[in-house]
Amino acid sequence: METKTAPENRIFNLTASERFTQIRNRSVEICRPLETEDYVVQPVVDVSPPKWHLGHTTWFFETFLLQPHFPDYKVFDEQYNFVFNSYYETIGARVIRTDRGNLSRPSVADVFRYREYVDRHMNDFLDSSFFTPELADLVELGLNHEEQHQELLVTDIKYILGHNPLFPAYTTDQVSEKRTEAPSEMISFPEGVYEIGYEGEGFCFDNELGRHKVYLNDFKISTEPVTNREYLEFMNAGGYEDFRHWHAEGWDWVKMTNAQSPLYWHKVDGVWMNYTFNGLQEIDLSDPVCHISFFEASAFASWKGMRLPTEAEWEVASDHFDWGRRWEWTNSAYLPYPGFKKEAGAVGEYNGKFMINQMVLRGASEATPPDHSRKTYRNFFPTNLKWQFTGIRLAK
Repeated sequence: METKTAPENRIFNLTASERFTQIRNRSVEICRPLETEDYVVQPVVDVSPPKWHLGHTTWFFETFLLQPHFPDYKVFDEQYNFVFNSYYETIGARVIRTDRGNLSRPSVADVFRYREYVDRHMNDFLDSSFFTPELADLVELGLNHEEQHQELLVTDIKYILGHNPLFPAYTTDQVSEKRTEAPSEMISFPEGVYEIGYEGEGFCFDNELGRHKVYLNDFKISTEPVTNREYLEFMNAGGYEDFRHWHAEGWDWVKMTNAQSPLYWHKVDGVWMNYTFNGLQEIDLSDPVCHISFFEASAFASWKGMRLPTEAEWEVASDHFDWGRRWEWTNSAYLPYPGFKKEAGAVGEYNGKFMINQMVLRGASEATPPDHSRKTYRNFFPTNLKWQFTGIRLAK
């Protein structure tokens, strides 16, 4: 394949090739503690096998960059488009999400060979004159897409191991950040017109664009997220038995699923334990509560005589409190900002098609990759899901 010397392209003070290699290597490092059998498990529809994440992120670079923009590139395997396409209708047929756990082939070894093949050609591409400044944004989207899947990898691995009857530890080396449990205070903000949305020269997703004014009534927001201690008080007070605090759909969900606690909590000999990456351990009461649905977050807020903040309130206030340990549910539906417009082609399917029946999460979590968080980031999930590292911050 012909390659040519390209002018230096730098993203975040690294060459494009250096940054590409750094981020791609991190996905492999996340999977390093796994056994081969762990790569192929899909316990529920929302959790994808780690092998699939590794293949899908590789497919993204092959499909959107190498095939259309690197002359003479030969596709690694024609069948992989069907296997590793996630939701891009523009690109063609794909394995349905519920069947990803049936993919015993390609093997784990095949997927790693696929990554190595694409990475080698991507590095050649990034060092060639075919990598033009016009393609830098697409590469950056691909890298941020990989970082999103790194977070999903961590989340899905925890679900896979946390639902294994043996509760195997992912690692014995991981030490959770411990902080002194600080008293929570309410910060006041006056009514007025504020601006939200991304501004700046760096990368953001299209759903953050369209910085605009919002009018907010005066509000108060907590300086600290809700802890396990506080959430346990809600549980002990019969929070899961009192319909008054739940949305109608949320109460139906409680009865249908027999919900009684956050995900990964287990009562063993009268003691609440939870699955962590170090295995099954006793609940740390000072930790922010984690792995709860929007229904649970909203019910807890109602029980406290408060509410969840809107995403605009959260963003306006975010410079005045620490955030980043949990994705924090807001009371805002995931909708487009004023002036939002989907891009043409497959890239336009990235965010806009999901702007229905989902609620916005703000912040970041311990699973979020370094340098992949900002106060304008708009995460989103359906109201019933709790496998993400989700928590609560109260407002009134």
